[in-house]
Amino acid sequence: MAGWSCLVTGGGGFLGQRIVHLLVEEKELQEIRVLDKVFRPEVREEFSKLQSKIRLTLLEGDILDEQCLKEACQGASVVIHTASVIDVMNAVQRETIMNVNVRGTQLLLETCVQASVPVFIHTSTIEVAGPNSYREIIQDGHEEEHLETAWSSPYPYSKKLAEKAVLGANGWALKNGGTLYTCALRPMYIYGEGSPLLFAHVDSALKNNGILSNHCKFSRVNPVYVGNVAWAHILALRALRDPQKAPSIQGQFYYISDGTPHQSYDDLNYTLGKEWGLCLDSGMSLPVSLKYWLAFLLEIVSFLLSPIYKYRPPFNCHLVTLSNSVFTFSYKKAQRELGYEPLFTWEEAKQKTKEWVGSLVKQHKETLKTKTH
Repeated sequence: MAGWSCLVTGGGGFLGQRIVHLLVEEKELQEIRVLDKVFRPEVREEFSKLQSKIRLTLLEGDILDEQCLKEACQGASVVIHTASVIDVMNAVQRETIMNVNVRGTQLLLETCVQASVPVFIHTSTIEVAGPNSYREIIQDGHEEEHLETAWSSPYPYSKKLAEKAVLGANGWALKNGGTLYTCALRPMYIYGEGSPLLFAHVDSALKNNGILSNHCKFSRVNPVYVGNVAWAHILALRALRDPQKAPSIQGQFYYISDGTPHQSYDDLNYTLGKEWGLCLDSGMSLPVSLKYWLAFLLEIVSFLLSPIYKYRPPFNCHLVTLSNSVFTFSYKKAQRELGYEPLFTWEEAKQKTKEWVGSLVKQHKETLKTKTH
């Protein structure tokens, strides 16, 4: 067990950074390798502070570059695979999403076999389970229900295939004669400081007189704080490296949520922003059924125009469904088998995230002052 090392793909991202910070505290861990396509200057600076505590190697490279993966995995004991393209607006080409999310995962698994990396933890998503219809109600869902997305939209579809590849690879023979053990974590919608999605909502509101969009008021979900998702990855890592715990965890997936209250996406944004003067749009909104069919028509228009013009609708059927469904899940299996208990309470998570939102509002005001002078 002594002298092990861990590779985190997508480690410069929102979740990856939090995982790296927690890994620093792990016993007998000698090296953390962080692979990402590019590291922003502020991320490099943040990681440089950790290098006094542990050997931390930053690797800039592409998940589709086999030589890069070979170098990253050589001698590693664990791979935590968080790297993926997240896109629900169909803003990224389908081919790109499928290549990174599916082919990239497959290449990484194959590289682990050649490099004899015994533990592989995959960051999946709640979207591999649905929701498939805004009329469908799932409350306190669990792993035994075997829910699966029926969408062909590139993000949920690619993540479904990637997760299947990871769980299907459990038990593969490694080059050194060992065995590959895998598991997947399915977090709910992740919020917290640095969230790209939350940033987009706040930024849009600040450009709209502090008015937050109110397109998701019919949803009821249980978002999860980024620090708790990162903690679940650490517990999964420990469990798969423990000969006594590993047999019950190998090839399994786990829903990851926490004590965040069940609420709509809009209510979450409002809760995190109201202290800074942000408010929800009080205007009328279309019924969900009408919005769904409008999205359907816009998708047809987009398809018909595709030979001559690339038209991206402002919303699509998948997004309308995702934003207006009752879709909540329990973390009891993770609690039972991984020993998972949220590291941060709702109050702690809310306060930390509100402070970050406040910094965005302050920054926006300072930018406006600069422009007026």
